[in-house]
Amino acid sequence: MSGSLVLPPSTDRETLYQALLPQIFALVDGEQDLIANLANASAALHASFQWLWVGFYLVKNDALVLGPFQGPIACTRIPFGKGVCGTAWAECTTLIVDDVNQFPGHIACSPDSRAEIVVPIIKDHTCVGVLDIDSRINADFSVIDRLALEAVTQRLAQCF
Repeated sequence: MSGSLVLPPSTDRETLYQALLPQIFALVDGEQDLIANLANASAALHASFQWLWVGFYLVKNDALVLGPFQGPIACTRIPFGKGVCGTAWAECTTLIVDDVNQFPGHIACSPDSRAEIVVPIIKDHTCVGVLDIDSRINADFSVIDRLALEAVTQRLAQCF
């Protein structure tokens, strides 16, 4: 698949994900290059939801290192267990933060970020990276986002 995304005019997240996920999966099916797949996935998510920042951090030794993303300039390295991304990596679990200013140790890469969801990418029971999404709106993420984005990271884990 190439070209533009086809999305319904709905603003309902569940409806948007139902249309978007098959298109993201089609983008990565048959392409084995990790960077290409992460780049297209971040572009598709960013274009579909207009979030502040959508991107990936990949595990490199003792830090998460910035990978493909869409949005403002980002932090390049995040230590294990630090901030929302480092904590999601350490716990190997999805974290939804309604107000990043209330998260102990939050790493502020952008002053415009208000809410965040971080979804681990798990390959062979090991966290190999995370999908990080920042929103300008407090409490912008829900279980609907968690389930859909976990499906995306499960598909992307096959590329590692």
